[in-house]
Amino acid sequence: MTVSPETLVTAAGRLLSPGPGTAGALTPGLRARAAAVLLRMALDQALDTYWLGVTPSMTRVGKHRMLCLEWYAGHDTARRCRTTWSALSAACHYRTGELPPSPAEIRTRLLEVTGLLPALRPGTGTTPVMPTARS
Repeated sequence: MTVSPETLVTAAGRLLSPGPGTAGALTPGLRARAAAVLLRMALDQALDTYWLGVTPSMTRVGKHRMLCLEWYAGHDTARRCRTTWSALSAACHYRTGELPPSPAEIRTRLLEVTGLLPALRPGTGTTPVMPTARS
């Protein structure tokens, strides 16, 4: 069973803003970490779907699909994907002595993933983009 990236983002939003009577069931840090996992899954699925439309072999290695994204989706989209994916990956991992991610931080990432999903829909920006000179 595959869940759409939009459904995962919605579930992450519910974790970050629990309804009345459910806030005490999980700590805010645990809800934020669980939401980060869902958001990273949503971004991974959106990237896989994007690359299936371009070339299916790009879905096999996560590093390659991120490195090559700039050539197909543009510099801004690729930069946002890398930054968001890296931040979500860091938030997903438990490290002894480190505080969990804050719900506010993950809400920011939720907005970023929500903004990236339309840019990664099949058929958007699948023509290679020539990078411009940066100053």
